[in-house]
Amino acid sequence: MTGWMRHAPRWAVALTLAIAAGLLFVGAVSHIIDLIRHGLHPYDWAPSWLNLYWSSLALFDLLASALLIRGKGRGIDLACVITVTDIAANWYAIHGIQHSSLLAQPGLQRLAAFALLVLSAAPLIRRHLAH
Repeated sequence: MTGWMRHAPRWAVALTLAIAAGLLFVGAVSHIIDLIRHGLHPYDWAPSWLNLYWSSLALFDLLASALLIRGKGRGIDLACVITVTDIAANWYAIHGIQHSSLLAQPGLQRLAAFALLVLSAAPLIRRHLAH
């Protein structure tokens, strides 16, 4: 771990946690709305397993957000797993099923920016969180 990570000010860690938790909460609300409106299969064009994965994010995004707000290390771990798997699922959906690209998909661009935030901040804030 580099020196600046080891000596990160608490306000920077708290701000990063708040942003990540807030964005995870927004994602959870989005998935909850999809579940309420369309059930477990909100995207007709996507295979069932992909729909089930995205629907499960209603729970996992909410859980990761709550863990981050409580200052738990498992929250950042879960957020990293969610972002990596969500990027993979969305990339497969956009590239493999819809035959589109990152440049044509603002939703994937936002998800990629969020993944960059979470994955790059994880080492910075991990040591500040309770195990």
